[in-house]
Order: sequence, then structure tokens, then C-alpha cells
Amino acid sequence: MSEQHTYRVIVRGTWDGLTDEARQRLLAEAGEHGMTSMRFTEEGSLSYEPAPLKHFSMRYVVVSDAADGEEMAAAIAEDRAESTLTGLGHGFRDLRSTVTDLDTMKINRKSASRR
Repeated sequence: MSEQHTYRVIVRGTWDGLTDEARQRLLAEAGEHGMTSMRFTEEGSLSYEPAPLKHFSMRYVVVSDAADGEEMAAAIAEDRAESTLTGLGHGFRDLRSTVTDLDTMKINRKSASRR
């Protein structure tokens, strides 16, 4: 069995070709998708600013084989984002990802004398 790593992935994109209905729904739900909604989850959390309604981000937790690396984690998260946004009927383009491997991340802790 191969080693599993946990990745935090931020998928960013641009709204594109939104129908009037989708635009109205996004504007009506904007309060649920602001700064306080930013969480890393397996299902993903969508965040965006209503004015201007141009860009969005989705945050994911992805667990996959360490041997597959960050590229696979990004591909998995982007696939989830595409499925979610398509399912909601929202047009989008230009997906790109930023990946952090939590298992290799170095944590710098302050020593007791520096607190």
C-alpha cells in the first residue's frame, strides 16, 4: 500500500457565460460565499465577491498517493470544481490551482524565549 498525503488545494477561476438566472442566484447567495465561508473540505467551499462578479475560488482537501504528487492533487481538485460548477449551471473558465502538501510542510514554531 502506498503512502497517502493530504493536500490543501485552492482552485481559482473566472465566471464566464453566466445566464441571467445563474448570475441572480450567485448574487443572492453571495453572503454565504464570502470570507467567512473559506474552509478546506473534501466537497469544496466556494467563495467569491459579488461586486464585481468576476472571479471565484474553491478550497479542497485532497488525499491521494504521495507518489502522484501535487499535480495529481491539483487535477483531482479541478475535476471536482468542474463537476460542482457544471452541476450548479455556472459558466467558468481559466481554472488554475495552488497546492500545499500538508505532510511535507515545515512548521516554524517560535521558541519560548521569542513569544
